[in-house]
Amino acid sequence: MVGAVKIPERLAHKRPVFSFEFFPPRTEQGEKNLLRSLERLAPLEPDFVSVTYGAGGSTRTRTREIVARIKSDFGIEAMAHLTCVGATRDELAAVLDELAAAGVENVLALRGDPPKGSERFEATAGGFRYATELVAFIRERGDFCVGAACYPELHPECSDPAEDLQHLREKVDAGAQFLITQLFFDNARFFAFERDVRAAGITVPLLAGIMPITDAAQIDRMTKMCGASIPTALRQRLAEAGGDAQEEFWSGVSYAVLQCSELLRPRASDVFARAPKGVAGIHFYTLNKSPATRAIFQILKLARPGVG
Repeated sequence: MVGAVKIPERLAHKRPVFSFEFFPPRTEQGEKNLLRSLERLAPLEPDFVSVTYGAGGSTRTRTREIVARIKSDFGIEAMAHLTCVGATRDELAAVLDELAAAGVENVLALRGDPPKGSERFEATAGGFRYATELVAFIRERGDFCVGAACYPELHPECSDPAEDLQHLREKVDAGAQFLITQLFFDNARFFAFERDVRAAGITVPLLAGIMPITDAAQIDRMTKMCGASIPTALRQRLAEAGGDAQEEFWSGVSYAVLQCSELLRPRASDVFARAPKGVAGIHFYTLNKSPATRAIFQILKLARPGVG
């Protein structure tokens, strides 16, 4: 097993970092596909890989098993997601103990989405209602590094930017050591959000969540799922592909490469930036299909010597 590396320690010595997010597969074939993706990703030396956590703890055991295997079998630092959904404090404590025993020290603390069939989140009796509470609980429970989520285009359940920013401030005050954004496609929205975050005195590293849309049918699904706006340029690129799967793939990849390149570009004029070196990191949402995100990462490494 590789020695544990806490994400803030990596960020303190390396900018930008690159990470990839996967979810626990539910089938034997899905697991084979995931392992194949990880085998192909490992030689690129990502800074860390995260594994999501199913609603209601539906993949709790699988998340723990996969993050442990990522560290032991592939030599990649791993981060486990943990949510408030369907779990008591005691159950969450048991999960944290299992993660610690497996050598996993990085955790992304999330409130979590309502379980399938539910329209709104309901706290479990004996559990937590807010991610802020979970962040504090994890920090108190052991020597974990804790990350949290943020929303460049507002949390889907919040309509007031000031209120959303205050909730983010509370998560950081509770102990969140870095932030990963929900996926977005419009960099202008991210830059405006970043300025607001820094102006509010939030100084922890901010990683940009990127997901290449490589299938035109994904656009509406992604918009409904996360509330991210789709720029006209991206819609046009995919429309011009004319339904050709290969053209859609490369249209999505090329757009994401340009998006990442702009995010990584030094912004010396940004008075709120911790350092004028562009975004602290890129977090790729893979949907367990790594070819597109691997291609983007490899292109960035070729185009920007020293990346990765």
